[in-house]
Amino acid sequence: MPVTSVESDTEALTMTLIADFAVGPDRLWAAFTDPRQLERFWGPPGWPATFDAFDFTVGGHAKYYMTSPQGERAGGAWEFTAIDEPRGFEVIDSFADENGEPLEGMPSMRMVFSFEATPEGSRMTNVSRFDSLEALEQVVAMGAVEGSTLAMNQLDAVLQGLREFAQGKGTRLEVLSDQHVRITRLIDGPRELVWRAHVDPDLMRQWMLGPDGWRMTTHEVDRRVGGGYRIAWAPEPGTEGEPFGFDGEILLLDDPRRMVQTEHMTGTDFPSTVNDLSLYEEDGATLLTLLIEYPDATTRDMVLATGMIDGMEESYRRMERVVMG
Repeated sequence: MPVTSVESDTEALTMTLIADFAVGPDRLWAAFTDPRQLERFWGPPGWPATFDAFDFTVGGHAKYYMTSPQGERAGGAWEFTAIDEPRGFEVIDSFADENGEPLEGMPSMRMVFSFEATPEGSRMTNVSRFDSLEALEQVVAMGAVEGSTLAMNQLDAVLQGLREFAQGKGTRLEVLSDQHVRITRLIDGPRELVWRAHVDPDLMRQWMLGPDGWRMTTHEVDRRVGGGYRIAWAPEPGTEGEPFGFDGEILLLDDPRRMVQTEHMTGTDFPSTVNDLSLYEEDGATLLTLLIEYPDATTRDMVLATGMIDGMEESYRRMERVVMG
């Protein structure tokens, strides 16, 4: 994890985040000044950012919004006040309405991004300066420390490139908090086809099976926001195990980039999870990221102990072999 510290100073009215990376300052500069790269890490997991304006000039503005798993939007705006390529830049950062205009009653802050070389690569220092202690405490209470840490810890995949970051490493699990885990897998194939593999019933039956010896017996999906679904599996003759299935509701669809749905084990009183799937393509390969929100750490650990990750890896291997060809 690249973030090494996040500290608030109530006397100086600042919040300072420091992160270290195994790339040079020029590469960091490129990531923070390209809106398409910013979109991959600026929002924390579950709240990805979309920049719909980015005038990178002194006096220019950037406008963005972050989208929750339920489709809610939270807007933000930057005004660029200083640019010193490739050492850093400064912005006034504001909460914004749907038109990108600063929200009245919400604090603005002056953010300074600095990039410097280190023996191991580079260091990014982000200092946010507030007008009052009340503004600092308000932003911290809204989860800025946790959110900014989770957001910046997504940067490694952006800086290294998908294939260098993930190829050959299989299905990877990261425990982000008591309630959240992130699962990533590089699929050697285009995003459009990976998306189809997740929504086309005929393709799903070919790969979404877990270990060998299982078959999909039910696939009922109302593929729209608010639609319900039910999927079930059963073991083939001679394979041990009991039939099981999941049901839930689709919360968000952004074809072919993102799909969010609840997931509940059919026929049980187990609580539902929220599964947030996103796909990003680079150089003909697709990084699949699944962010799962559990109700608590106990449920998280119980589910992970079932061997879920191993079963997912078997399925993803099958997808590459059968669907990607």
